[in-house]
Amino acid sequence: MVEILTDDSYSNGEFAELAFTYAPIGLVVTEMRVIRDCNIAFAQMFCYTRDELRNQMFSILYPSAEEFKNIRDRGVKQLRENNSYWDERIMARKDACLFWCRVRGHSFTPDDPLARAVWSFADLSSERPYNKLTRREREILSHLSEGLTSKEIAIQLDISYRTVEVYRAKLLRKFNVSNTSGLFHSLGGIDGEHVV
Repeated sequence: MVEILTDDSYSNGEFAELAFTYAPIGLVVTEMRVIRDCNIAFAQMFCYTRDELRNQMFSILYPSAEEFKNIRDRGVKQLRENNSYWDERIMARKDACLFWCRVRGHSFTPDDPLARAVWSFADLSSERPYNKLTRREREILSHLSEGLTSKEIAIQLDISYRTVEVYRAKLLRKFNVSNTSGLFHSLGGIDGEHVV
């Protein structure tokens, strides 16, 4: 079957389906946060088949519903302004194993960026192993990446300022760093605005 598809594509000069299906990076086409189609690399990255992922809510690929809700609108502003967005985030495989991904997006509907879009996903496991974090630690880290202060994070999460400070201190100890900048550096050297 692969031979015929490849031969047909080369014979008629139509490579779009071949390129999408066999690209060596995960590609997914979404509509209102629903996976309409994905390529083989994307499905394999998350340990699903393409058929298992088609027409599923994107939330099944996140560590929890809360984290999907927390992250889902990230990038909307950038997509509206220049139709380009990227970040690095923790995702979940079918077996619930968590791993880091680099996500890039392009919208076909910039006025409503998440209505129809195409995304690429790169598995960063080999360069950034996942350090076990609690859901709350991931939330705190995500808000720190937005540049929020501990007081602002406390308001966002409806917890006390002191609780945020305790989690922040635990994160610094866990990654053996002395400040937030060092924390983001330990997560792979990217700046905080691209960690979610």
